[in-house]
Amino acid sequence: MDAASAPEPFSTVIRTASHAQHTEAEGSTFMSALLGGELGVAAYRRYTEQLWFVYRALEEAADTLAGDPVAGPFIRPELARTAPLERDLAFLGGPDWRTGLQPLPATAAYAARVAECARQWPAGYVAHHYTRYLGDLSGGQIIRGTAEKTWGFARKGDGVRFYVFDGIDNPAAFKREYRALLDALPVDDLEKQRVIDECKQAFALNTAVFRELGEVFGTDGPGRLSA
Repeated sequence: MDAASAPEPFSTVIRTASHAQHTEAEGSTFMSALLGGELGVAAYRRYTEQLWFVYRALEEAADTLAGDPVAGPFIRPELARTAPLERDLAFLGGPDWRTGLQPLPATAAYAARVAECARQWPAGYVAHHYTRYLGDLSGGQIIRGTAEKTWGFARKGDGVRFYVFDGIDNPAAFKREYRALLDALPVDDLEKQRVIDECKQAFALNTAVFRELGEVFGTDGPGRLSA
């Protein structure tokens, strides 16, 4: 088979197929307002709290899935975000930051779907793993820079540690390795299509969280802030 007729790598297929959903999530009015400096630190804290619920669902399953032939290769300790999130939340909300903490309904639905995939469908878990962690290594760095500039957080310090991957010296090389794992995903074409569909769903779940955050902070609906 020559290069021209070789199938597209699955990492390329999944990125292309989910592009519209990815763009919609990135273009939410809440995120636009947050990155545009139109919202206060309370909005950033509330967003960080929602992330904690999602990553707890992702990472509570890590030990169970570590030996799974499909999901196991993606379980990398240097990606783990729960501990940095908790350090950020302690900085943003004090030592009692957990008191009264509740997920938004969209966040609860998102975390529940991640947990369901972790229990029942490892390839679906990979879809959620991909949309979260590769996003953190890429666009997440824009959020970090904005937070440091807007609210005066120390560079790569408390408040933005979620976005700092101390265990990854070369993010570009790491992302190439991760995409190679996607390309080698040991499932058939039908299952790959299901993974693509779940990836789209993951972005939609994320967009729903942004929408509800936008309702809380006035960036969605009548009289919303300009995006």
